[in-house]
Amino acid sequence: MSAKRWLITGVSGGFGRLLAEAALARGDSVAGTLRQASQIADFEALASGRAKGVLLDVTARARIAPAVAEAEAALGGIDILVNNAGYGLIGALEELTEDEIDDVIETNLFGTIYTTRAALPALRQNRGLIVNLSSLAGLIGIAGASAYCAAKHAVEGLTESLSLELAPFGIRTLLVEPGAFNTSFASSSIRVPGAPLQVYDRTPAGFARQYVAGGHVAMRGDPQKAVTAMLKAIDEPNPPLRLLLGPDASEQFHAKLVRQQAEIEAWKETTLGTDLTNG
Repeated sequence: MSAKRWLITGVSGGFGRLLAEAALARGDSVAGTLRQASQIADFEALASGRAKGVLLDVTARARIAPAVAEAEAALGGIDILVNNAGYGLIGALEELTEDEIDDVIETNLFGTIYTTRAALPALRQNRGLIVNLSSLAGLIGIAGASAYCAAKHAVEGLTESLSLELAPFGIRTLLVEPGAFNTSFASSSIRVPGAPLQVYDRTPAGFARQYVAGGHVAMRGDPQKAVTAMLKAIDEPNPPLRLLLGPDASEQFHAKLVRQQAEIEAWKETTLGTDLTNG
């Protein structure tokens, strides 16, 4: 298999870093985005000449296109784009400030949208692959994660649409949907409201917020096994649109599908009765 050229957002830790390290270990080249200039030398030391650090905070929209251009110039092209930059926000919607809501959506959704848009000419030229890191939170609603779920559900819809828009150009798309994995995400990439409301303390949303704030996030998944699974899908000529990772992701999404199917069947007569030709 010929060496690939990757652009991965958010390579300071978590899946972004692990995926970059795995790609470099097999001889590929990686441009990885970092929010601090002091992190660049450490990343580039992973593989001299094949690891390129690019300064970018994906919430700075004006910087996205130049950063993508910098990565493309350094690598000589882009074959694989991985939109990984993001963080979790655990708190009831009413507890969140406008800034907290806007930032989690700007980072997880708009960062993905505008990075993808900027990279599309290079990906079209190389019949490339877009990998969007979603989450179990993109598949099911979670009490206490409404804003984060909104962003990740939107990433799901975005990627489904892109899979149809970009197929004529040979660009493939892959949604990665992890459950709870033991990465730095749990310790450094989950935030809670700055001003929690006591009224939610004894509700599912409040329990989730307190659990996270107390540092008690349980992560049962092995991140190295997850990266191996991602690489397997990435290397497929026809990767799946969705790659669920972890028994928790599989079990909870399947349970949702069962509930939804039961509701759809229960209301089928009402649904079909809305057609103009009925009645």
